[in-house]
Amino acid sequence: MKKITLVLKGYPRLSETFIAQEIHALEQRGFEITLVSLRHPTDKRTHPIHDQIRADVIYLPEYLHHEPGRVLKAAWACLRRYPVGSAIKALWRDFKRDHSRNRVRRFGQALVLAAEMPPGTEQLYAHFLHTPASVTRYAALLTGIRWSCSAHAKDIWTSPSWELKEKLQELDWLSTCTRANFDYLRSLADRPEKVQLVYHGLDFKRFAAPQASGQTQASTPVRIISVGRAVEKKGYDDLLTALSQLPAELDWQFTHIGGGGLLKSLQAQARSLNIEDRIQWLGALPQKEVLAAYRNSDLFVLASKIVADGDRDGLPNVLMEAQSQKLCCLATDISGIPELINHGENGWLVPQADPAALTSALETLIRDSQLRQALGQKGQELLQQRFDVELGIDQLSELFLRSSAP
Repeated sequence: MKKITLVLKGYPRLSETFIAQEIHALEQRGFEITLVSLRHPTDKRTHPIHDQIRADVIYLPEYLHHEPGRVLKAAWACLRRYPVGSAIKALWRDFKRDHSRNRVRRFGQALVLAAEMPPGTEQLYAHFLHTPASVTRYAALLTGIRWSCSAHAKDIWTSPSWELKEKLQELDWLSTCTRANFDYLRSLADRPEKVQLVYHGLDFKRFAAPQASGQTQASTPVRIISVGRAVEKKGYDDLLTALSQLPAELDWQFTHIGGGGLLKSLQAQARSLNIEDRIQWLGALPQKEVLAAYRNSDLFVLASKIVADGDRDGLPNVLMEAQSQKLCCLATDISGIPELINHGENGWLVPQADPAALTSALETLIRDSQLRQALGQKGQELLQQRFDVELGIDQLSELFLRSSAP
């Protein structure tokens, strides 16, 4: 089976369970994978699935000056081993349009990757079309090995179109996880058929539906949960504002799971809105504890939005995870979310960046436990029909296997 070197921004990461799920599933199909990470892990804990992944991990120098000897040794090895002209020309073209130290760093990391790549690598594969793809592209130009990529959200919408076009021209194929991403990237590709729509899906062996069919009576208080990093595009500022506007007589509690740089400011916002006593901030948790939290909740909320630099969610896996537990989901109608949730059928959608609409939806769903249960039940049923991880892995396996040999 094919030997793949897979390039990631960081590994392992609690927030990227969909990537770990994919790696494990590809290994189960017989692919031999080596992981290459641009950064060392920062999370103190991991998910159980990380323990099931067999792949070795190579950590590239996060900053070139941290390991100058390793970088120089790699550069010398590449000069001796490969025709480096095309890679250097590509770097120069890119640098003229992007005068950043990061550009040079990516090339230095690519030198190390090319020099230390496992023998027999047949395909380079990057997760995310920005920095991991840059390193992968330069390494492919150095070694002559074909490369491919999976693109997701920020990596697409915050990257300049010239860079996306050139990467799409050089890579073998690209998968992406939402229809909006798919349409945009196809519009930039030299050959649109290179771009494939591949949903991440969910592994239902790890996210088995709870045996109970849901609450038999309304719980008090209604337990609201959200899982996601505390970053601007997740819309937690809008969610807190919406929660603060709920009628005083409603009995609810909100739990947030996730790390992120905005946690302290969000906690300060909750205090200023006088709702801090109704909120638990649990920080980042491993999958087993997240799953237990889903099962102990009544309503999942994600208020994602598109921010000024274009960053946005794709199709957040946490919505699928919540639906797998028959948990009613309330979300915004951006990016790939409407591909998962049909409003009023298997969940509830509101416009982005609209706290008033979010308050109205919250009130409706907090008051109506039967509606929550019906939406949660239908959500779980449709999820299993349309978003089984094996469907996406079938597509990826075919893409890898049909790629031309170097």
